[in-house]
Amino acid sequence: MTQARFLLSSSALIGWGLAVAAIAIGYTQYGWAGVFLAFTMIVFWLLLQFSRALRVMRAAATNPVASVDSALMAHTRIERGMKMLAVLRQTKSLGKRLPHPSPGVQESWEWHDQGGDALVVDFVRGRCVGASLVRAPTSGVQAPDAPPSPALPPA
Repeated sequence: MTQARFLLSSSALIGWGLAVAAIAIGYTQYGWAGVFLAFTMIVFWLLLQFSRALRVMRAAATNPVASVDSALMAHTRIERGMKMLAVLRQTKSLGKRLPHPSPGVQESWEWHDQGGDALVVDFVRGRCVGASLVRAPTSGVQAPDAPPSPALPPA
């Protein structure tokens, strides 16, 4: 089992374990009223998570699809293990899904900046496993050399 898959399965098991424990403790301490209280707390927690996801999606929907201010700056903020929701929060935009992801990767998403640079983020089971910066090709014309700076007068 890979590390990313283990982390996903362990965090899900912890969450479901806490939910079952809350219901069991509620029943042993307060009877059916405790079960109702535990169930209410679980639903409230799920609504908070759903609200957080909607807030990120609403903010991302206001920006153009697959567009970031600077692909280089976005690349520096992306870390391995980040969830897709955290990547969307960093890029402030919905990405463009690439049709053929890299080998060993479930899905790849891409964002571009105005300079033509692209940020490609690879995901496995909803977590980032790698991010790469693809620089825009430069034209073959080189800028002329800058004139030498004038010498400073002696002090």
